[in-house]
Amino acid sequence: MRIDVFTLFPEWFEWFLGQRHVANAIQDGTEIRFFDYRETTPLGGGQVDDSPYGGGAGMVLRVDAVDAALNAAYGESRLGKRIVLLAPSGRQLDDALAGELAEEREVALLCGRYEGVDERVREHLATDAVIRKLPGALGHADSAVEESFSEALGGAPEYPHYTRPATYRGWRVPEVLLSGDHARVREWRLEQSRRRGAPSGG
Repeated sequence: MRIDVFTLFPEWFEWFLGQRHVANAIQDGTEIRFFDYRETTPLGGGQVDDSPYGGGAGMVLRVDAVDAALNAAYGESRLGKRIVLLAPSGRQLDDALAGELAEEREVALLCGRYEGVDERVREHLATDAVIRKLPGALGHADSAVEESFSEALGGAPEYPHYTRPATYRGWRVPEVLLSGDHARVREWRLEQSRRRGAPSGG
C-alpha cells in the first residue's frame, strides 16, 4: 500500500514515521510519501491560500494549488486513486472507513489548513471527504465561531468555502458570493450548512 500525504507542513509528520506501529507497517511494505503544496503552487512566493469569497475570517486553500500538487505527483491520470479530503463536513473516520481505506492499494490524503479548502477541491478533485475534529488549533478567534457543528450554525456542518480564482477549469464560484450582498451571502451559507446537516435521503 502507498499513502501520499499532501500538506503545508510535511515536517510535522516526522514524529509520526517514528511511531512503532507506523514503522512496522513501513517495514512490511507500506510506503508513505509527503508532498508540500508550496513546492508546486502556480502562484508566486509559495502562495497557496487566499481570503474567502463573501467575506469572513481565516484563509482558504486554493483549488489551483491543490490541483498543481496532484498533477506533480500523478500527472493528469488519477484513475483508480482514492483521493481523500480531510474536512470538517466529511464522513466520520470510523473503524468501517479505516478498514475500507486499508483495502486500497493507493490512498492520497489532502490536508486542509486555515479557514478551509476551496469547495471545488471536494467537488472535482477528491473522491471522498473525511471529518477531522481538532479543537483549539485555530489561529483566529472568529474562525471558530462558524466551525462545523457550532452553535452559530445550529449544530450543522460548516458551509462550503470558495476563494480565488473565480473560475478554474470551468468550475465557477457561486454568483452569490461575488455579489457583495452580505445578507444574501449569510442566507446562502446558512442554507448550505443546513443541507449538509440534513439526513441522507431526507
